[in-house]
Amino acid sequence: QVQLVESGGGSVQAGGSLRLSCAASGRTFSSYCMGWFRQAPGKEREFVAAISWSGGSTYYADSVKGRFTISRDNAKNTVYLQMNSLKPEDTAVYYCAATIDAGSWSDRYEYEYWGQGTQVTVSS
Repeated sequence: QVQLVESGGGSVQAGGSLRLSCAASGRTFSSYCMGWFRQAPGKEREFVAAISWSGGSTYYADSVKGRFTISRDNAKNTVYLQMNSLKPEDTAVYYCAATIDAGSWSDRYEYEYWGQGTQVTVSS
């Protein structure tokens, strides 16, 4: 069992930055692949970024590539999402998720555990 708690959301102007954190419980955090997803009002939950259990591999949605960076610190049981050059279309609730083995990194149904989400609002 893994429990995930996101933090770091907030309101920022376009062009600004935020860093989201996701703290995980459990001693097996380093065994899990981690992902970030987001959901805007009236839209489906969509993939943002993912990172392998070791941190050696990362994956990004085209919409955030070059602006967002996912990382993890297994000693702290935490995964991060650094978001730079934010745009109004990045406004959404951001969720972190965990999976032992993602056949498809971007498929939300591959992830077994989810946090409660943190709101990110980007104003123009």
